[in-house]
Amino acid sequence: MPIRQITIIGTGLIGGSLGLALKKRGFRGRIIGSDRAPVLEQARKRGVIDDGRVHPAEASLGSQVVVLAAPVGGIIDLINRLAPSLPEKCLLTDVGSTKLEILKTAQAAFGKGANTRFLAGHPMAGKEQQGVEYADHELFQDAAWLVTPTSGQKINQGLAGEFLGWVKKLGAHVATMDAQEHDELCAWISHVPQFISTALAAALVEEYGEDAPLLEAGGRALREMTRISSSPYSMWRDVALTNKKNIADALLKLEQRLAHLRENLDSKELSTEFDRAHQLRKLPLKKR
Repeated sequence: MPIRQITIIGTGLIGGSLGLALKKRGFRGRIIGSDRAPVLEQARKRGVIDDGRVHPAEASLGSQVVVLAAPVGGIIDLINRLAPSLPEKCLLTDVGSTKLEILKTAQAAFGKGANTRFLAGHPMAGKEQQGVEYADHELFQDAAWLVTPTSGQKINQGLAGEFLGWVKKLGAHVATMDAQEHDELCAWISHVPQFISTALAAALVEEYGEDAPLLEAGGRALREMTRISSSPYSMWRDVALTNKKNIADALLKLEQRLAHLRENLDSKELSTEFDRAHQLRKLPLKKR
């Protein structure tokens, strides 16, 4: 059955960008949004959605695909709320930054039908700004869209296959991996960078005060390293809660690395660390 209608629950940055990108890439079906009334009004004005409903269940009526574009805690709650009422031929998918807890929730909610009724996804795209006003139809261009299938799930068939076909049309690269592997990897390549930026920005404010013109003085390097420090706590709280062990393990290893640097500022070992760091740019990109 071709996708004629898609519901996006959460029409902020990611959900709004998804709506804009689908329309830009030729999706001719209807896109229904679900969010707070003022957000839906903005989404309509920007052309993100064709219509909107405040209540997620009402917004999902008649859709072949429902995308959960909320913080991780909201996604888990929405799976439990929507699963009993969604028709069997409707695909529920998400864009959550952690996958193991979301997938466990979906498997419990859908039971044996989870393989055909839920697709766990995570586009590796975003901005430090949130909200539909920052939605961008090019947000997913050249980004990885990570998918963590359940055992035996055939993601290239049926509605999942058609939806991922649209994901590729958005310019994203689909890659599959185990949910546990995903959360371990994202702790390093997504979550820890956020906490480094947050810690550095907070330390600078503590050291120099809130009004010091540090970004102007520090130049591009400081601006780049602290850019994402303005990301909202409401989103990262749920990431930290659902991926606590992996993030804590990665932060501990990084702390040890920083301590090693601190202890070797006047030794040749500092050169060795720079040489080791330079190898990152030489690592080949692996596509699946």
